[in-house]
Order: sequence, then structure tokens, then C-alpha cells
Amino acid sequence: MFTGIIETLGRVAALEKENGNLHITIATALAPELKIDQSVAHNGVCLTVVGLDEQTYTVTAIDETLKKSNLGDLQVGDLVNLERAMVLGTRLDGHLVQGHIDQTGICSAIEEKDGSWVFTFEYDPIQSNVTIEKGSITVDGVSLTVVNSQENRFSVAIIPYTYGHTRFKTYEVGSTVNLEFDVIGKYVARLMRLA
Repeated sequence: MFTGIIETLGRVAALEKENGNLHITIATALAPELKIDQSVAHNGVCLTVVGLDEQTYTVTAIDETLKKSNLGDLQVGDLVNLERAMVLGTRLDGHLVQGHIDQTGICSAIEEKDGSWVFTFEYDPIQSNVTIEKGSITVDGVSLTVVNSQENRFSVAIIPYTYGHTRFKTYEVGSTVNLEFDVIGKYVARLMRLA
């Protein structure tokens, strides 16, 4: 489990394709603090550390993960939002995040608003994922509050700290992002469909 509070950015140091898998090597100051078999969220995707040295670590994304997320689009040099798994018994500053991406979305608008930004994202409604006003959403692993919810789009307001310390500063209209919808909302929606 994660909180959606990004600890730091990493940079893709190497990519190696092996059959349907993609081995991703990340350069980050977090590397010395990690261990083999530890879970780390990468743009919101929970992956297991399988290789490690003092400056980098490696994770493997399988074909299913690559199909549901933006990790297959990574290039050497790209920035990646990083968060280690939460420690039970500490503050939950974001919201409960599983690290299981539901689908990708596309940035459809960016509006600067007197020192902050409003980003709008659109997604394919075929999977029946929903957002609600003031509900939680995770965009590339960042826990955010929905400020404008519509059928297949939503907006989020981004403060300067989040903009400067996450991948938000790299987004353009047309950027693909990973979306994890609120887990409680997903259970409620599923129960309503079964009723």
C-alpha cells in the first residue's frame, strides 16, 4: 500500500526488453536505502526491486503492466515519480493507494491560475471508472483531490510544491498518465452493478 505522496523523482538509466517483460533501471538517491524484494511505486505502479547497486536499482514490468500503464512509453532519461510502500502506524498524508493502475488517461488541458495550475485529464469510460467532486484520484502515483468531475474527465488543482517535485512539471497537452481510481469508490461502483 502507498499514500500517493511522492518521495522523490528518479531518472530512467536503462531499459532492457526480455520477451514480454521490460527491465527498468532507475537512478535515484533512494537506491542505497532500498533492498531486493522491496515494493516501490513508479508513476503509481507497484513494482518489486530485483537488482540493486549504490546509485541505481532495477525493477521488472510484465506485459500486463505495460498494457495498462505508461511504463512501456518510458525512454532513457525520463523522470519517474517514486514512492516507497507506506509504513503502518505513521500518518496517512494522501489516501490509500494500491499501486495497481486501472487505466491510462490523457492530459487535455493545462491552465495556470495565479501561482497554481489546473490540469484536466480524459479517460476511456468503457471501464466504468468514476470520479466524484472532492474525491481522491491518483495521477502517476500522486494523491490528488478531484475539483471538477465529469463523465470521462476530471480536473485537479496543483500547488507549486507538487508541480516542482513531481512529473507534473513535464506534462503537456497530450501526455499519457497512469490513473488509479479510489479503491472505496471502485468497490461501491462494483456493488451497485451487482445489485
